[in-house]
Amino acid sequence: MTAIAAQPHEHTTDLHPDHIMQIGMGFWASKTLLSAVELGLFTLLSDGGRTAPQIADSLDLHERGRDDFLDALVSLGLLSRDGEGAEAVYGNTPETGLFLDKNSPAYLGGILEMCSGRLYGFWGALTDALHTGLPQNEITTGAPSLFEVVYADPDRLEQFLHGMSGLQLGAFTALAHSLDLTGRTTFCDIGGADGTLAALVASANPQLTGSVFDLPPVAPIASANLARHGVADRVTAVAGDFFVDDLPAAEVYFICNVLHDWEEPEKQALIAKAYAALPSGGILVAVENVIDDSRRANAFGLLMSLNMLIETRGGRDYTASQFDTWARNAGFARTEVRPLAGPTSAAIAYKE
Repeated sequence: MTAIAAQPHEHTTDLHPDHIMQIGMGFWASKTLLSAVELGLFTLLSDGGRTAPQIADSLDLHERGRDDFLDALVSLGLLSRDGEGAEAVYGNTPETGLFLDKNSPAYLGGILEMCSGRLYGFWGALTDALHTGLPQNEITTGAPSLFEVVYADPDRLEQFLHGMSGLQLGAFTALAHSLDLTGRTTFCDIGGADGTLAALVASANPQLTGSVFDLPPVAPIASANLARHGVADRVTAVAGDFFVDDLPAAEVYFICNVLHDWEEPEKQALIAKAYAALPSGGILVAVENVIDDSRRANAFGLLMSLNMLIETRGGRDYTASQFDTWARNAGFARTEVRPLAGPTSAAIAYKE
């Protein structure tokens, strides 16, 4: 008997393109949010709701796109709306009011403004990056890189550092309250940025004294932030280059959102430098979006690694097993990975 060939559309009624289209068109929602942040919409609404015409007057929005823009944000769960039509009043949600109002201490919009102003466009060249393995940011035109631009402007640098810390605030808080540092007295956050993690660790462990070790332009920002958190009497900002200068002495080293900026030899060198400086029984704690060993689950970590392709000459994120290899090569006896918040984990290496 001759076999009957399957028809081209047989069984396709059980398959739907929704997931494909949601991801493929995901930049629509992304840019809608980024433009809202860039316009200062959530800050405008921080002192009360407004109608669409009132918002348009304040932000200079054209009538044609105004309603679709605002209602798209409502449908995305980023704005609330009370009423219908021209008299409807738009307001922040609890989340956008907390995280996207420039006057809020939890403001994350600085990072999103950076994404809107520069990173969004650079990701359009991802295909070129995949062909060449080269970064696709300002470096391609000979212009100063992100870090050169940011570090040259103290105000922009402070906003950037606070925004980066804000993104990890949940993970930092979880780490500070879950990592048992009983019996230890000193710590150092290598590349500790504005000192937020150091402040949280010190607050949760009153027996600790410590330091935030970062480049000279960062030290004043870290010092001010440590004072705001009330820990400046126990935690100090130390200026230095972690590739060049000796690390401050400590029993515990933290290194957060740093290793993924560098190629594997630099990662290995930093881990080895920490090992050499730690006393017996010391630990190194790396906080990153550690990719699962099967490379299937942590989508954010994998996308962040692609972002390192766009932004750096050799950086990439890494798996738990890779961290374990580098740590053992440096001399550490064992490692573990602890989930913190969202896609972020702590990779911990123990020195005997």
